[in-house]
Amino acid sequence: MKTLLAHPVLRLMCLVTVLSGCAVTDRVPDRSVTPDARWAVLTLENTTTTPMAGARAEAVARALLHTLGVKEVVRPPATARDALFDPAPAADTEAALAWARSAGVRYVLTGTVDEWQYKVGVDGEPAVGLALHIIDVEDGSTVWSGVGARTGWGRDSLAAVAQTLIKSLLAPVVR
Repeated sequence: MKTLLAHPVLRLMCLVTVLSGCAVTDRVPDRSVTPDARWAVLTLENTTTTPMAGARAEAVARALLHTLGVKEVVRPPATARDALFDPAPAADTEAALAWARSAGVRYVLTGTVDEWQYKVGVDGEPAVGLALHIIDVEDGSTVWSGVGARTGWGRDSLAAVAQTLIKSLLAPVVR
């Protein structure tokens, strides 16, 4: 008696089902921004219990913007916040936008990190969840938003899962 998984089509369907459960993303379709413009990435608001998750996501996003073709990504001045747990309040965002205008920045990437952890269990899978927004500094409007969550396998690193998720969100809008 043959098993169901012996059939190649059924094996492929099972593989697609398993892999599709690992990531969920939603983003504004058909929007693009100018990669030749000057960009800044703000530290993402950390709503997790993981220390410095927002700063880690910011570092990944900044590097990915360069790999996706953004010519110049500048760092905003440091703020005097608690580096471990304090999420970025709205006042910090307004101050960062004012700085961006004075520094000739066209787009600011900002957002929230909602999950950044290794799940508890036998395999300890990495899990990342975040929402990203691109703000046009000239008029303060949000020109793009994307949200996503992704888990990896027990052998994957948290940084690799975050990089894959952030790239999947940003690549269609930057290129």
